[in-house]
Amino acid sequence: MPTRIENSTPKQDGFRMPAEFEAQERIWMLWPERCDNWRMGAKPAQKAFADVARAISEFEPVTVGVSARQYANARRILPPEITVVEMSSDDAWVRDCGPTFVVNDKGCVRGIDWAFNAWGGLYDGLYFPWNMDDAVARKICEIAGKDSYATPGFVLEGGSIHVDGQGTVLTTEMCLLSPGRNPDMTKEQIERMLCEYLNCSKVLWIRDGIDPDETNGHIDDVACFTAPGEVACIWTDDPDHPFYTQSHDAYDFLCRQTDARGRALKVHKLCLTKKPVYLEGADTIDAADGTLPRRDGEVSIASYMNFLIVNGGVILPQYGDENDALAIRQVEEMFPDRRVVGVMTREVAFGGGNIHCITQQQPAARG
Repeated sequence: MPTRIENSTPKQDGFRMPAEFEAQERIWMLWPERCDNWRMGAKPAQKAFADVARAISEFEPVTVGVSARQYANARRILPPEITVVEMSSDDAWVRDCGPTFVVNDKGCVRGIDWAFNAWGGLYDGLYFPWNMDDAVARKICEIAGKDSYATPGFVLEGGSIHVDGQGTVLTTEMCLLSPGRNPDMTKEQIERMLCEYLNCSKVLWIRDGIDPDETNGHIDDVACFTAPGEVACIWTDDPDHPFYTQSHDAYDFLCRQTDARGRALKVHKLCLTKKPVYLEGADTIDAADGTLPRRDGEVSIASYMNFLIVNGGVILPQYGDENDALAIRQVEEMFPDRRVVGVMTREVAFGGGNIHCITQQQPAARG
């Protein structure tokens, strides 16, 4: 029976969070169904999630958690090689409510169960309640048979961090210092928590993300590590693009940084969509108490950076935009030894995230 670890940390026990480009055992997902977030009864979103899961399954196993009422529907839509397990949740953002996995050099994998409060709790969270989401990390660890570290009271989402597996963390001040997360902690205290639980020694704080209203600026829309000493960063030359300032600020910052091992970062540019993606069909999204209202014309956070690295591949968002093909070429240049697979995910963007947000990797055991 997996145990909960409350009197130690991954760093103390010799565990670290591996980079996403390291070997993986499987990918975890959750099934979308809440009609006050997903348009048209979540049916278009379910198709997009199934397309993402199918693409990932070409490279490694996938397990999808599904509520009891949606189990038969998900099992019908998802291909048979994808494992479907019954799991209640409040929504489908497993990157943020699921566990962050850590490994040691003896072939052991454990999980970190961060506190989850729907991206801001009662201050500016997106829905209430969120108690089922907050239980997802523990459920996944128990299904996977992995011990987990409890972090009572410390709020963190997986989409707010990227690591290189060699001591460096990427994050944003906009998110981790937001009043709805850990308002009683200083930046230095939050940094110590990251270093203790991810087993890192250097945190690179990009100032702003591009999603202040929903995730408070998660890093996985802005930048990520592609290899040791290398990062990708969003970019546009169009001064009228809504993310022009944030992309240039992040790129300029990263070009001046070194990682935990003292290497100057090599920064790759990844284009943004040529045109912003705006929410459509908001009148088919249910109104509900405690949920942020949605309106047609809202800017959806359609970032190509929200891709997922898998064994031998990269699963990349596509939006039907003029820059879709350019994004594929640029990511192929970043990952010459991986196959880049584009998946149409406008529907996921309409819900508030993308491929990285709806997935969580379980690393392969080392040793």
